[in-house]
Amino acid sequence: MPMILNVGLSKKIGQPNYGSLGASCNVQVELPSGLIVGDLESFHRQARLAYVACSQAVNDELAWHQGQANGRLTKPYRPVVSTPAASVARPQNGDGRSADTNQGSGAPGASQGQIDYINQLARQIRGLDVRRLEELSQRMFGMPVAGLASLDASGLIDCLKAINAGKINLDNALNGAAS
Repeated sequence: MPMILNVGLSKKIGQPNYGSLGASCNVQVELPSGLIVGDLESFHRQARLAYVACSQAVNDELAWHQGQANGRLTKPYRPVVSTPAASVARPQNGDGRSADTNQGSGAPGASQGQIDYINQLARQIRGLDVRRLEELSQRMFGMPVAGLASLDASGLIDCLKAINAGKINLDNALNGAAS
C-alpha cells in the first residue's frame, strides 16, 4: 500500500494600512510505502522537492498579486527554473529599471534588514564566504544579493537557515541540488 506525503506552506506579508496578503499551497504525493524505512534519504529528497514546489508557487502568487496591486507588473510572473531541487522563483526583468523595486520587475527590493540578516546567516555557515554567497544567490535567483526582490531575499534566508541547520548541504545547493 502506498504512503501519502502531505506538504503544505502558507505565507503572509504585510501591506500598507495594516493589510496583509497571503497565499498557501498544499501538495499530496503518493510514495512507495517502504521508502521511509528502507531509503530515508530518498524520502527526505521527495519531501524537500514537494516543499520547494510549494514554496515557489506561494512566492510566485504573492509576487504576482503585489505587482498587480501596485499596478507595476507588466509581464506575467514566471519562475526561473534551474533544477527541481533548487529552483526558486523570481520575476523576469522588465525593460525599465526602477530604484524602488527589483530592477523593473514590479516586486519590491530586499530591505536592508533582509540583506543584513542574509550576511549574518552566511557568516554562521562554515565555508560560505562572500564569493560563495553571491554564487548561491546567482544560482537561485540569477542576480547578486544586492539585486534581490524582497520575496527572493526571504527565499535565500530560508535556504541559509536550512543549510545552517544541516537540512540542505551547501555544496549541493551551490551545484543546483538541495539534497
